Amino acid sequence: MVRLTRMNGKPLVINALMIESMEETPDTIITLINGKKIMVLEAEAVIMEQVEQFLQRIGAVQATIKSTNTEGL
Repeated sequence: MVRLTRMNGKPLVINALMIESMEETPDTIITLINGKKIMVLEAEAVIMEQVEQFLQRIGAVQATIKSTNTEGL
């Protein structure tokens, strides 16, 4: 989960695994895999950092590395 801020200043928590894409126009628009779009105050780079930290916390990064290392066995 990542903590973000809606355009009206209200906090928002979204599941990072649901993010399909992001774009800055200059506001940041997050498109979820269900098609819903959310505009937030945070810059794309800040969100990417939070997503990376989330994936590390849940072990998704480490699981990918282990899987890649054992494919040839």
